[in-house]
Amino acid sequence: MRIVFDLDGTLVDSAPDIMVAANKMLAGEGVAPLDLATITSFIGNGLPKLVERVMRARGLAPSQFERLHDEVKDFYNAAPADESAPMPGVVALLEKLKADGHRLGVCTNKPEQPARRLLDLLKLAPFFETVVGGDSLPEKKPHPAPLNLAFEQLGAGARLYVGDSEVDAGVALAAGVRFAIYAQGYRKQAIESLAHDFRFDHFEELAPIIAALPATETAA
Repeated sequence: MRIVFDLDGTLVDSAPDIMVAANKMLAGEGVAPLDLATITSFIGNGLPKLVERVMRARGLAPSQFERLHDEVKDFYNAAPADESAPMPGVVALLEKLKADGHRLGVCTNKPEQPARRLLDLLKLAPFFETVVGGDSLPEKKPHPAPLNLAFEQLGAGARLYVGDSEVDAGVALAAGVRFAIYAQGYRKQAIESLAHDFRFDHFEELAPIIAALPATETAA
């Protein structure tokens, strides 16, 4: 089976390092920092949108966007994994899926090279055959193109997408793929309001869901 995962809020709790980078930028502008819950609520649509939301929250002039975006990007890229860690149970699940012969990939709105670096620093990179980032194509999630590309690069077989957010629910629906939603991620809306096929609260719950799925898909 081909299984593609979202990154931030699904495989990895990356919000603490994103918060540090954003707050370093805010400190340089002489304004108060934002708390973790607020920063987490801004994650999901890529770094430019996150910086835009941070600036709006602190009343910073939109004309300064390019400079402040680059500052946050540089701060984050300098230390993307100081506080970040795989979500509980992720490593054990990936080990099992790989051992069982599943082909695994990542589709994220984080730019591809920072995504690959984060996976490498957290020792998750060897599990994945492909990583499609927010700059791999002109389109970002929830447009289906990045997710479709990730699955194409994994070959043939049934498909499952695993994510945590509104963006992930939207891209799975647009791509016509089964979606398993991680209920402990960075989602903002009630889980009942998001289209999904499976819900799980802990990653050990995902293995039996996958085991029960057919290994192939029937063409429409």
